[in-house]
Amino acid sequence: MKLTIIQTGDVPVALRSQFGPYRKMFETMFDGTGQGFSYDMVAVSDGEPFPDPGQLEGIVITGSAAGVYDDLPWMNPLRAFIRDAYGKRTPMLGVCFGHQIMGDALGGDVRKSEKGWGLGRHTYGVKGRPDFMRKAPIELAVACSHQDQVIVPPAEADVILSSEFTPNAGLAYRNGAALSFQPHPEFADDYTIALAELRRGKAPDEVVDTALASIAKPSHSGDVAGYIGQFFRGR
Repeated sequence: MKLTIIQTGDVPVALRSQFGPYRKMFETMFDGTGQGFSYDMVAVSDGEPFPDPGQLEGIVITGSAAGVYDDLPWMNPLRAFIRDAYGKRTPMLGVCFGHQIMGDALGGDVRKSEKGWGLGRHTYGVKGRPDFMRKAPIELAVACSHQDQVIVPPAEADVILSSEFTPNAGLAYRNGAALSFQPHPEFADDYTIALAELRRGKAPDEVVDTALASIAKPSHSGDVAGYIGQFFRGR
């Protein structure tokens, strides 16, 4: 199965020489599931044209430094692409900004949260168990890095992951072919740490320090990657 990565942002320049391009994180994550995915990438944030979602096998919308409220030339075309993909039931995953822009495009309310920065490994309660997550534990700990949140999910979405900080952290859509997560299962721990340190001065020191300490908590990123792999394979 070929996954088309819709790249809406990249690794910050200060970290790119150490951690490489963002697409590689997704490829490494999906390769780790052992499910034999192949990959294509469309860097829409760099002006590359959107493909026809009806011709794609699977779509992955990445994270980004952008917010859904930013006036960027690729933002409305991305919304139209998401709606088209949803209508055609092309399997589609959104992560972080991808989660937010899917929520925005499909009728939800997305904005910068009054709670501030979410950094490090957060723990989310499993609130729903679609077939691909039926064996999930009651909680999943996954890395995150965000200020924006889906405040009100689209009517077509069911909440499957939730925390006090991020109530709408995981959404499964009722067309059966769309899924999104606020946290980043594609992040390795060393990148999560480096990214949190990069936020120092923007996020309060105590938030960054708590984020760094949280990496000692066992990660469920591999489990979430497996669920996502099963989601795509099951479509």
